[in-house]
Amino acid sequence: MRRALPAGTLASMTRDDSILDDEAAWEAVQRRDPEFDGRFVTGVHSTGIYCRPSCGAKTPARKNVRFYRDGAAAREAGLRPCKRCTPDDVARDRQAVALVLPRLKAAGAPIALADLASGVGYSPGHFQRIFKRQVGLSPAAYGRALRMQRVDGALDGTDSVTGALYAAGFQSSSRFYEQAEGRMGMAPSVWNDGGKGATLYWAVVGTSLGDMLVAASEKGVCRLSFDEGVEDLRRRFPKADLVEGGAPFNCLLQQVIDAVEMPGAAYAHIPLDVRGTAFQEACWKALRAIPPGETRSYADIATAAGNAKAVRAAGAANARNHVAVLIPCHRVIRSDGSLGGYAYGLEIKRRLLKKERG
Repeated sequence: MRRALPAGTLASMTRDDSILDDEAAWEAVQRRDPEFDGRFVTGVHSTGIYCRPSCGAKTPARKNVRFYRDGAAAREAGLRPCKRCTPDDVARDRQAVALVLPRLKAAGAPIALADLASGVGYSPGHFQRIFKRQVGLSPAAYGRALRMQRVDGALDGTDSVTGALYAAGFQSSSRFYEQAEGRMGMAPSVWNDGGKGATLYWAVVGTSLGDMLVAASEKGVCRLSFDEGVEDLRRRFPKADLVEGGAPFNCLLQQVIDAVEMPGAAYAHIPLDVRGTAFQEACWKALRAIPPGETRSYADIATAAGNAKAVRAAGAANARNHVAVLIPCHRVIRSDGSLGGYAYGLEIKRRLLKKERG
């Protein structure tokens, strides 16, 4: 006979003195939040299995779900572990990833996946899955992001782009540009020299939220802001060639206008030319995953970016977002439900949220 926990019995579960109830557990399952792995398991009584909160399988119907303190309680209720997310391996998986992270951070060159996996006793494919589940990136992508981040830091203290690339662990400049393809538009020398050699196309247009500045490189939109003009853009890129309008840019501009005036519409296809640290980019990815009309807290974004304790850093990543709306930092509010801050004023933030909620 299967026995489910009565509603509310998860309230006695604690970790770091925090109390988790059924509603919070269900929200974590809907978000597939890896931070809750190990705090409870999700019993799906229509299939007879139990899963981690972060399981990538299709979200079950709420009526079929019961929450259990751990795998032992779920098995006592007659359930079996999910073969996809292996919920009973949470502690071992976390320890394996924790052992590998310092190796990746200290490495001056890429480490083969097979080498990382064998060091912690996993097959390459399985380790790739658990690493991505916890960190949000594959081991290779995480290593690349760290090396890209080191380039940023090295460029701050040198005029030599080549020296910065070698200091960051790239064996040649061609390897850097090969790995940077699709992630960055401007070359490191351009970042380090006020946009020297870059051509940025721009326009200031009127919208229902006020005047909007849009600028784009050949890669994509690099600036979307309100109540700014070309002078502000020139301060950011004093050595760039600024060109007003242009037929290809005007086509992109119209897509951006539509995204602002109809923020509930899909606009993930609009190309962006933005860059940040690995954590900032993880935060921006989490922002773009928030459905229109919904909000998340800064703590939610920090968790989704892979570091639940980095709430302030998540707030700083919001502040470093240079493409308003397209990376929707207006969907982040404080844990108490108040709006918090917004670079272009709370009135624009309110109006954006109102637009999305219909």
